Amino acid sequence: QVQLVESGGGLVQAGGSLRLSCAASGRTFSSYCMGWFRQAPGKEREFVAAISWNGGRTYYADSVKGRFTISRDNAKNTAFLQMNSLKPEDTANYYCAADSRSAVLCGSIRGDYNYWGQGTQVTVSS
Repeated sequence: QVQLVESGGGLVQAGGSLRLSCAASGRTFSSYCMGWFRQAPGKEREFVAAISWNGGRTYYADSVKGRFTISRDNAKNTAFLQMNSLKPEDTANYYCAADSRSAVLCGSIRGDYNYWGQGTQVTVSS
């Protein structure tokens, strides 16, 4: 069983930055893909970024490429999402997810991930 807890959300002005954290339980954190998704009101949950077990591969949605950076610290069982140059359209509830069945080829589909956090709200004002 894996438990994920997100933190770091908040209110920020357009152009600002936030860093989200995802603390994971379990001794096998370093062996699987981690991902970030987001969901805005009235919209489907969408892929944001993913990272392989050792950080060697990263994947991003086109909408966040060049602005967001995903990383992980396996010694601390924590994944991060650094968000820069934030836009009002980035406003959403951000979810951390784990795919315990994959280590290298990390998916971008919600169904690829079998563990989810409760989410943290990010609001970007214009």
